Amino acid sequence: MLSAVLGLGLAWWLYPADFLWPQAGGPWRPVGDAAQHAVAQRYFLASPWQWPPLDVALLGGLNLAFMDGIPLLALPLKLAAALLPPGFHGIGLWYALCWVALPVSAAWAMRGTGETRSGPLLAVALAAMSMPAFIMRFGHAALCGHFLLWLALGLYLRLVAGRRLWPAAAGLQVAALLVHPYLAVMTLAVLAAVPLTLACRGTAARRAMLGLAAALGFMLLVMAGFGYLGASGDGQRFYGAFAMNLFSPFWPFRSWFLGAGIAAEIDATGHGGWEGYNWLGLGLWLAIALLVILRPRAVLAGLAAHGGLVLACLGLTALAITHRVGLGSASIELFPAPGFLEQFRASGRFFWPVGAALLLGAAALLARQGRAGVALLALCAVIQFIDAVPARQALHDWARTAQPWRVDAAALRPLLARAERVVLLPAWPCIAADDHAAREALLEMLALASETPRPINTMYAARWPGGPPPCLPPGPPERGELRLEWEGGWRVTATPR
Repeated sequence: MLSAVLGLGLAWWLYPADFLWPQAGGPWRPVGDAAQHAVAQRYFLASPWQWPPLDVALLGGLNLAFMDGIPLLALPLKLAAALLPPGFHGIGLWYALCWVALPVSAAWAMRGTGETRSGPLLAVALAAMSMPAFIMRFGHAALCGHFLLWLALGLYLRLVAGRRLWPAAAGLQVAALLVHPYLAVMTLAVLAAVPLTLACRGTAARRAMLGLAAALGFMLLVMAGFGYLGASGDGQRFYGAFAMNLFSPFWPFRSWFLGAGIAAEIDATGHGGWEGYNWLGLGLWLAIALLVILRPRAVLAGLAAHGGLVLACLGLTALAITHRVGLGSASIELFPAPGFLEQFRASGRFFWPVGAALLLGAAALLARQGRAGVALLALCAVIQFIDAVPARQALHDWARTAQPWRVDAAALRPLLARAERVVLLPAWPCIAADDHAAREALLEMLALASETPRPINTMYAARWPGGPPPCLPPGPPERGELRLEWEGGWRVTATPR
């Protein structure tokens, strides 16, 4: 309960009311990936139900998941769409839900270690919601679902202890899939550690292997039924470009204590270090150092007791680092990029469960060291919370940054509302990758059009069924069509019905 109150308090401070409960007709526009997510949900909520259930009819049947529209939230919202205000989407609400769910999930995971005292549970909750990699994902709503990783860790501990919770594990896998496939891969890796740990202990792992297979099979069935299969990106090869630098867990960007003079993430790829940002936080590093210095045998015993989880974390770390190892500003390519991993080009994300596992393990070991250990855990949690002040402030400021419309929204809104069909040119796949002005302009117009959704010809998607659609010349305008063409500015043509 205290963990939930803590999350609610921070969510209230971080997000303004119009961010949490958006409506059409506002004076500001969503930007970046958050705009994509909002547009996707608005069109999904306004579209009729069809099969597969995530296909968005008003976007030509494009799957909501390929636009990172958070189906886990969008599906129940669609059931209640008639009760929601015009132009509503649940992206802001999702951010708040993540901040409430994460400390609760972290405390629940800590209980899986056998800890029941409120002090250690609250300390873990505070430290978990102060993990910089979680806070700094605010530009991408779906990927803020780090509470799923903590639920996976909590299930891992209970399953290893013999609890028959594989149906819950299958449910978690589907939930993670319906938030974001990257998170589903991460939770699956944590669950796969269960039979590995049992095997390392010399314990029968057959039941765990069957449970894992059932959870994976259930997720694959949902993927097939909900239209996830057969999707691909834009065909460009980027695996390794968005990797985690080996220095990243030690690189204190946006650390209150150590971040002075550090202006950006560490990067050796030339693509920026955003996806690989994984500063662990000074509080967690202090906890690890205390344990290594004062209780090295306890650390080794803990690692040996959870050998499967250690192996899973090593595998996730290797995926995060990739074949092109970045060390500071230098990089070494060890072998050619594996093509089958191209679906996970933003590979630096895969370290997130490793950071969570490190925090959970350090907290559990400290809490077992008597009153002094509990006091040290509380101190580390407070330091972790203070160290994350710059990251939380950046999120707070971002949520309140009201970007005004650059188009005449008041004049365009009636035209968009009266149109039977909207055509934006050029379509998204026809814009050059380096034409950022055109992409931003098209995304702004999509955001405006989504306030009163009508069938539209294009969308910004992360994945496409069968690959991106071909870039074909537009046909003549149809009756009732509103055509908007970008040529450094918008040219508007409305065709009578």
